[in-house]
Amino acid sequence: MDVFDLSSQEEFSPLKPLTKRARRILTPAEDNEVSTNSVTRGEKEPYPAPAEDKVSTDSVTTDVKELSPTLTGGTLNSQSVGPCNASQQREDLNELCPRIRDTTVSSKAQSDPDKQKKPVYIYSPELIQRCDAMPKIINRASKVHTLIEAYGLLNSMQVVPPRSATTEEMLGFHAEDYVQFLSLLGRQTDEEKLEEESEQYGLTYDCPINRHVYTYAALTSGASLRAAECLMEGRSQVAVNWCGGWHHAKRDMASGFCYINDIVLAILKLREKYDRVLYVDLDVHHGDGVEEAFCASTRVMTISVHKYSPGFFPGSGGLDSIGVGKGRGYTVNIPLLEGARDEEFVPLVCRVLHKAREVFSPQALVCQCGADGLSGDPMDSFSLTPTAYSRCLQFMLQWRLPTLVLGGGGYNSPNTARCWTRLTAILCGRKLSSEVPDHKFFMSYGPDFELNISPGNRKNMNSKEALRRIHNTIIENLDKLKSSSSQQQEKPQSTN
Repeated sequence: MDVFDLSSQEEFSPLKPLTKRARRILTPAEDNEVSTNSVTRGEKEPYPAPAEDKVSTDSVTTDVKELSPTLTGGTLNSQSVGPCNASQQREDLNELCPRIRDTTVSSKAQSDPDKQKKPVYIYSPELIQRCDAMPKIINRASKVHTLIEAYGLLNSMQVVPPRSATTEEMLGFHAEDYVQFLSLLGRQTDEEKLEEESEQYGLTYDCPINRHVYTYAALTSGASLRAAECLMEGRSQVAVNWCGGWHHAKRDMASGFCYINDIVLAILKLREKYDRVLYVDLDVHHGDGVEEAFCASTRVMTISVHKYSPGFFPGSGGLDSIGVGKGRGYTVNIPLLEGARDEEFVPLVCRVLHKAREVFSPQALVCQCGADGLSGDPMDSFSLTPTAYSRCLQFMLQWRLPTLVLGGGGYNSPNTARCWTRLTAILCGRKLSSEVPDHKFFMSYGPDFELNISPGNRKNMNSKEALRRIHNTIIENLDKLKSSSSQQQEKPQSTN
């Protein structure tokens, strides 16, 4: 049965169950009135969107008016591959992302002091300095932090210094000989002597060797661990480490600019308290290192949305990659072609997230927000704007789970800073001016000096039929997992 056929049975509208009785469609004026009344009643969302997102403050959803109108019930238009005109986009969004209602924060949630704690922001001058020196992201950490600071967001967060991960913590995932070799690099003055051996550990073009790599990897990993610890201590419901998110590092080798997999280490730390952890990867590249670490686990579900095409790194993450052994079904991949835009990215990802939450019931959430899918990034793949990341993050924040937010890719540093600053504002419940404030790197944001990013004109290679097939396949797999899990839970009862 087609989940996008709105005349189908109720269970196939995962964001809001369809009913067989007629529903009144609100006009735009009435819809605005509802939002205004909700705000008047004091039902304020702790994580509102920035002003430029135009999101109603009474609801944290991805279905904002300009991107996913109220559900009207059309059928998918079988157009040829390529970008859609405005009317086609509205039609597609009606089908892909029905309006989510009843997400207003209750008065009980507002009165809970734990919900009102400022988000944790991991920062230290040394952390920024170490990250600034790494190849491919020179000075990126400084640009991100100084823009966040220039907007005054530090006052709305708990600034917590990182710590360095210990060798024992790294060995919780990584092979001992690999960790020892990284440590050896820091004590070796002549790097050429180790070049031949370094190749077997993936320390080549993408991950060049240098004597500071161990210190850098230990500090960025420790930053993510410290963020996870803050969540476990109840210091806040949300913690962010924009210097983390290195999802390609494998157990015994570096890969794709990633030396130590801080994400895996942080998830293992969260697992000390939380039985089920959901990992969501929004980077344009497949989160292969994290997936490989947990592909056989039933306690960690991984969801990665990424570009998947021949020759594009790392070449993994197909639709049929769903985990192995007992973990079969707990791995979810959303493989897209180049040119993906906000209009299809947001509804598809959020529908999958909604179903995954229903099936898996996570107790904690880790979200990698790699910004290399933005329009203008050197990866030259997707045509996303920060709005896509904002709405996906907002959708997950409404679950009110302990949430760890991490960085990752993003090789146009000013655009990455724009994106992550907007996400930080969402975490803080702040609205930002569209004009970039004056600060150290102000000239990097020319010629318009605006916070917003335009989507660009890259051809969208994701057809409606392909998106439909991806969605249907994933939902079917998750339904099978739900059925299998239910049967396993019933077995002990039937034998008594």
